[in-house]
Formats: sequence, C-alpha cells, structure tokens
Amino acid sequence: MDIISVRDLSREKIEDILEKSRIVDDQLTNDKVPQTMNGKILATLFFEPSTRTRLSFTSAMHRLGGEVLGFGASESTSIAKGENLTDTIKTVEKYCDIITIRHSKEGAARYTSRISDIPVINAGDGSNQHPTQTLLDLYTIKKLRGKIGGLNVTLLGDLLHARVIRSLAFALALFKCHITLASPQGLEMGEQYIEEMRDEFGVEIIETSDIKEGVRDADVLYVCRIQKERFDDLYEAERIQRAFRITLDTLSDAKEDLVILHALPKVSEIASEIDDSKYAKYFEQVSYGIPVRMALLNMVLQ
Repeated sequence: MDIISVRDLSREKIEDILEKSRIVDDQLTNDKVPQTMNGKILATLFFEPSTRTRLSFTSAMHRLGGEVLGFGASESTSIAKGENLTDTIKTVEKYCDIITIRHSKEGAARYTSRISDIPVINAGDGSNQHPTQTLLDLYTIKKLRGKIGGLNVTLLGDLLHARVIRSLAFALALFKCHITLASPQGLEMGEQYIEEMRDEFGVEIIETSDIKEGVRDADVLYVCRIQKERFDDLYEAERIQRAFRITLDTLSDAKEDLVILHALPKVSEIASEIDDSKYAKYFEQVSYGIPVRMALLNMVLQ
C-alpha cells in the first residue's frame, strides 16, 4: 500500500486511518506501543527542506521499534553528481522497507511509487499534495471539535501554492464541510480545483479576499504562510505578508470556540500575540503528527 494523494482515499478509508490513529494515540498515552516495526527500516528522502514532517516520521518509526536512514535537502548525495531520481530510488529500496519522499516536482511521489518495489509515502511533492499532513489535520479537527462533517472551515493565506491546502480542501469537501477560501488577490486557489469540489461533492465554497469575512463564521481557521520561495518577486511576497495576517483585531468577530490551525512553519501571517490565545492550537496540532504517521507506517506494511 502506498500513500500518495488524499484523492486515492475514500471517506471510509480516511475514517479508518483516523480511528487507527486514535488507537495509537491512546497507546502512546498509556506507554503501551507495540513494536510493530522491529527489524524494519524507513528511508526518508527529502529533496526539499523539512523540520516537522521529516522528524515526525523519524520519531514515529523509532517509537514503533524501527530504524531510519535517509538524507535532507542540504546533505551531499550522488544527486550532486548527476544521478537521476530513478537510479536513486532503485538503489535506496535495496536498503529499506518503506520510502518517504519529499520532492519539488509535482508527481515525483507517484512516479516513485510506480518504480519502487516497496511502499512509498508522499511527504509533499511541489505544490501538489501533502496527504499525511492532511490526515493529521483531519485528526486534529476531529479531536478538538468532535467531528469533521458540517463544520465551517476557512482556509486562509496563499492558496495558489500551498500543497497542504490543496490536499486539505479536497478532504474537507469529501466530509461535506462548509468551506471558505480567504486569500490575497492573485493567490486564489485554482478555479479548476474549486469547480471540481463543487461538482463532485456538492459543497458550499465561498471565496473572499477579506480576512474578517473569512474569520467571522469559522469553526476552524486554517492559516498557511505566503510562500516566498515560490515567488519571482520577493518584494511583492513581503508586501503581501505584511498585509494579510491574523491579529487579535482580525479575530474581534470570531466565534468563542474558534480553533486556529497551521501546518507550520509560520513566519508573519499569525501575530505572536495569538500564540498564547485560547484560539491557537497549532502546536497541539504538531503533536498529532506522531500517532497519525505511526498508524500509516503500520498500514503500509500490512
């Protein structure tokens, strides 16, 4: 079994993953984690920078009794000598039992799954998909709000480049959430994705460039950063960063039980004053990456 895209998963399969994650979460709490990965090796191939995803996969594998090898974006490998992705994958698969890959090119993870003889988990491919982040986001929402379906969820920030948002929006539509897309002009989610969600799931999707409108009725506010690294004009990116951010003032009309999430790293899109507020749940969100990725590691080797 591979985990490449949320689009490959039915609602029933996602609910099964969330339930397995809850069981692992309970095992962690009670210090009773079965060592199901004993004797197994995970390869983490990160062609792009990562802190949380790479470390949480490493932590998840170790907690299950397994071992980890791999490389990060800044580490010297044979790629610097001109080795292509195919040869890298066909080599690495001889050293491990599971591959987790992050790559700058859309489709790289699916290509890897097609040429690999062992399971592959997508840890982010360009601006395309980040399925394990979406699964931990759904787990967080269900944990904090008690359900997913029917909630008002606002996705706010750079919706054009964010693979996290593209994956999450599809999953939220699958669960029949009411979705608001709040973004600066020019950074809206591609219309083809919006129309697909409306046509396939019949969900209500509202678009706005007004932060307060996006916040007003939200049960969950999911903020993503302005991705400067994907801009040709960094000055324009910085201008948008300053103008499109969450502060206590922008939350003046928010619901009392609003939950604010963020995949992190956050830069300036959430004012530091929010971190200590009752709304901020993104550091708790980070912690749920462990049980979710532990559950996924168990599933792909079943």
